[in-house]
Amino acid sequence: MELGMAGSREARLAALRGRIAAMEAGTRTPTPVLSFGEPSIDGCFPGGGLPLGGWHEVTGAGLEDETGAAPAAFVTQLIRGLTDRKGGAVVWVARRADLFAPGLLGLGFPAARLIQVRARDEAETLSLLEDALSTQGVAAAVAEAEAPDLTAGRRLQLACEKRGGFGVVLHRRPYGGRAGGKPRLVSGSASFSRWRIAPAPSGPPPDDIGLGPPRWRVELERCRGGRPGGWILQAQEAGHGPHPFRLVSQLADHDVAAAEAGRRFG
Repeated sequence: MELGMAGSREARLAALRGRIAAMEAGTRTPTPVLSFGEPSIDGCFPGGGLPLGGWHEVTGAGLEDETGAAPAAFVTQLIRGLTDRKGGAVVWVARRADLFAPGLLGLGFPAARLIQVRARDEAETLSLLEDALSTQGVAAAVAEAEAPDLTAGRRLQLACEKRGGFGVVLHRRPYGGRAGGKPRLVSGSASFSRWRIAPAPSGPPPDDIGLGPPRWRVELERCRGGRPGGWILQAQEAGHGPHPFRLVSQLADHDVAAAEAGRRFG
């Protein structure tokens, strides 16, 4: 995953158009971004990718709201290229010790750079995330939390802007928590983007033996200054280009569109 530049001519043009639009809107300095290397995705963002100096929300669908497995796998893929490019540590704050490091290795994530932090409650989780985003040498920080309120979200954004940090709040409801109770609050507009992730059936592997690479149903529900979208993405093996995802198909009207020929990003 490259920073600010996409892997194809179309993606570079989309990123350039986004930067021009941002400057015309009054942005003094274009913010460096994480590019997906795919025009249909990068074109949803005003800067041609996810800004590094900001934080993003990732939530699951159905039981993934409790287990967090598919969203967590998506997040590790998302920030894998960032650590390869920038170096530095990845801080992961959670209230439960069920992050499986060998599974991260299987996705190509540099587990040796991972720092896991246990928190006692929601408030401490968000406080630790804020501290991590303000710390030099941290490439990205992730926190498993239910939902920051608007005040907490603004504090996270200020922490991101301090050192250009890349933050992710992985929404995760405690097992059995709030079942049938009052609805969970959402964090308003403080985050730059909000994603909903669900597992998708894997395709056949190249040698037709075993399971194919993992796939996710990815929906960009909200993006500040951009537009929503939906795709089926597949994990790209480490060493097969700078982008960790491969586009399988786009989603239309919340249904899978006719599958396009899979192509690598970049």
